[in-house]
Amino acid sequence: MPDFKGFTLIARIGLTCYAIVHLVVAWLAAQVALGDNEKADKAGALQLVAEGTGVWLLWLVTAGTTVLALWQVTEVLTGHRHAPPRRRLLRRVTSGIEVVLYGLVAYSAGKTALGAPSQGKSLVAGLLAQPWGAVVVIAAGIAVIGVAAFLVHRGIRKTFLRELEFGEAPRTVRRSTERLGQIGWCAVAVAYAAVGVMFVLAAVNYDPAKAAGLDPALKTLAVQPYGQPLLLVLAAGIAAFGVFALFDARFRKI
Repeated sequence: MPDFKGFTLIARIGLTCYAIVHLVVAWLAAQVALGDNEKADKAGALQLVAEGTGVWLLWLVTAGTTVLALWQVTEVLTGHRHAPPRRRLLRRVTSGIEVVLYGLVAYSAGKTALGAPSQGKSLVAGLLAQPWGAVVVIAAGIAVIGVAAFLVHRGIRKTFLRELEFGEAPRTVRRSTERLGQIGWCAVAVAYAAVGVMFVLAAVNYDPAKAAGLDPALKTLAVQPYGQPLLLVLAAGIAAFGVFALFDARFRKI
């Protein structure tokens, strides 16, 4: 763990920003379920934040999640030394996944703050134009599905509790955090799995638009039989993760 003045405060601000982003994503996902065409991925949520509060909050999100990503990099390289070897490896893998999750939010927030348009669709189109592109996109999709499976395991087994320190917090707070974490991590896993599946389908059908992020995945789900209530349930789950992340910001061991 890095040890310098102000790190704990910045890290907790970053975790709070991470929570807010997911709460906005949940709201947008609910709008998709109800027929609104707003973008429901993190980039869309960040754009909504920019329109509502100005660029300053985006820079705060960028700074906070960048610090979180760098913190997890140190955990991958030197952290969890006191854990048994097998558990140490698993925890470092967990930290590596969090590097990616925090890093993606930091990158998206910074890009949105600078006014840059999303390049996801053109990137996938460029890859699929290459002879080896479909293989790369399919591999990326499978990797995202693998991350989703890991997040489901994290939620069901409640391994996220190892990172929290409740101190004198009431039992009701502990139980609420535990339940919100279980529901939230599983819901986020479903969202990532949907994106991974869309990447695979984009490569198989040569349709780059399907691999543009969470937004097309949610819209595809919305038009399926019973898609609207399922998407509303997913939105509620992502909102649960957002609330859990607020507790995480308060009780995370830093």
